[in-house]
Amino acid sequence: MFREIKRALKMHRIFIVQELKRFTEYKGDFLTGAIGLLLAQLCNIIFISVIFGQIPELMGWKYNEVMFIYGFSLIPKALDHLFFDNLWSVGYFIVRKGDFDKYLTRPINPLFHVMAEKFQVDAFGEMVIGIILLSCSLPSIEVEWGIGKVLLVIVAIIFASFIYTGIKIGTAAIAFWTKRSGNITFMFYMVNDFVKYPIDIYNNVVRSVLTYIIPFAFTSYFPALYFLTGENPIFNIGMTIVVALIVMTIGVLIWNRGIKAYESAGS
Repeated sequence: MFREIKRALKMHRIFIVQELKRFTEYKGDFLTGAIGLLLAQLCNIIFISVIFGQIPELMGWKYNEVMFIYGFSLIPKALDHLFFDNLWSVGYFIVRKGDFDKYLTRPINPLFHVMAEKFQVDAFGEMVIGIILLSCSLPSIEVEWGIGKVLLVIVAIIFASFIYTGIKIGTAAIAFWTKRSGNITFMFYMVNDFVKYPIDIYNNVVRSVLTYIIPFAFTSYFPALYFLTGENPIFNIGMTIVVALIVMTIGVLIWNRGIKAYESAGS
């Protein structure tokens, strides 16, 4: 098993090196993507600032607390974007054009190959914004930090990113039956915009969807709630890990089932 893990890490490193070489040739693509992500997040931050310019609190949440949740939400999303963004291509054109055949003819696990093939450098723009928001909001929030809590932050971020990845794997795999599923992935993925803010500002239906059906609440709100309040780490952090494992498992199961149903297609 360790030999397989070592081989997989080596292959992933090779893919990343190749993508970095491509980046040095097409720096304009990186700048365009990074600037686009930065502008989108800045517009949202300005919107929040305008709201809190009119009211002192939003359903009991102060400005810096909302900024903390918003910043936290960006980092797991950026990690997924950085390493596993090629899954979008499966749903949009890889299966439809018949290009998935190449992944089946190589001595590498097809899912690993798809996920590791691209390294989206422009995700650093999103990650930087998230780190800046966390750094700027923390001085105004009474949070006691220690080595244990820092380690929990790292664990929560990693597993929260797996929730994004698991949802993308499962929705991208629908293309094995339908030839194209990019719009389905997009529909699910955009739900994450709701969890850039505290979910208790929404009604019960929306909160239930974000917690139990498309569980993006565990990518930001619940782990951030623990770091802000210190309350219920077993649920806020523990369930983030459990939900991530469940979502990844479901995604992989759908993927494996889809590969069995895959029929080569072409334009």
